[in-house]
Formats: sequence, structure tokens, C-alpha cells
Amino acid sequence: MKKLFLTLCLGLLVHSASAAGRPENVQPDYLNSFKITFLSWLSGSTKLSYERALPKWHQSSEICASLICAGYDKYGNNPMGFTVRYGHKFFIGDQDLSLKGFYLRPELIYSYYKYDSMAGTRALADMGAILGTVGYQYVYKRFLADFWVGGGYAFGHAAETKYHHGFELWHWFNRESDKLAMSFSIRLGICF
Repeated sequence: MKKLFLTLCLGLLVHSASAAGRPENVQPDYLNSFKITFLSWLSGSTKLSYERALPKWHQSSEICASLICAGYDKYGNNPMGFTVRYGHKFFIGDQDLSLKGFYLRPELIYSYYKYDSMAGTRALADMGAILGTVGYQYVYKRFLADFWVGGGYAFGHAAETKYHHGFELWHWFNRESDKLAMSFSIRLGICF
């Protein structure tokens, strides 16, 4: 019993000494994050993302999937389908954490869904886009916030609404284009 007590005391002493040598407020450098696109539900879909940091190269890979129909149907056209996107982030400048900082991201997006058209029939929206985005990702403890905006080239069969649950086609200033895609978002998540 005496040996057990001494072993426990020695173990606690070693643990205390090693903990005293570490700063208490050091932010862990997490390499993974799981995110949801803020307010995506209000745009007619639910978008979930997974990101993995590649710290040696100052980069990360991110994949996002969304279920079109899991949300509020603001256009009233009963959409049903999916969107997938892949982006590769190149972080700019020095950063203290692998998932934090300003970045440039080339991105591929594919959106496929059917919806009720204005003519009263079921129509198909089958679009892809190649985008360049710029953004900033903030990390505090386990919380992550990702803000970005981008644009690029779109191709495929456009929806009447010009919105493809991952990007939007240009339809402003009395001009429309089925080839010009734009995207912006806020994603909130956790790191692990």
C-alpha cells in the first residue's frame, strides 16, 4: 500500500512538472474541421464541409456536399437533387495555425437537381462551375469561421432562377449570363 501511494505521488509530481513547463494558453494546431454553411437551410439546401490541413505545404483540401431539398424552398419550385464541390486552399503569408489565415482557392462545383418550372413541368438544372475564390478563415480554440467570395466560368443546363445551390449565375444590371458564376459564403464549424 505504501508503494502504491508513493507511485501515485511520484506520478502526480511528474505530471505537474511537465504541465508547468507548457504555456497554458497555447492554441492546439488542429488539422481537420467540419463545417456547415451558415444559413444554407434558408436557400433550399443543407451544405456540410470537411477540410483537412496540409501543414507542410501551407495548404488544405476541402470537400462540400449538399442535399437540395433539405431547407426552405424560397422559389417555391420543389427542388430535389445535390451539389458537390472540391476546393484546394493555398494560405497566404505566415500563420500560427494550419487552418487559419487568408487564402486563395481554386474550386470545382457540380450541381444537379430537378424542379417545377414556370411552365408547370419538371425541369432539370445540371450545371458545373470552375471558380477562383479568396477568403479568410479564423480559428479560436475549436471554433472556426470561414468567409469567402469568388467567381468563374459556368457550363451546363441552367435553372430558371439562375441559382444552383452552390453558385449563382450573373443576372444583374440588365444583363444575364449562363457562363459567369459567382459564389460567396460563411461557413461555421469545429476543429478536431
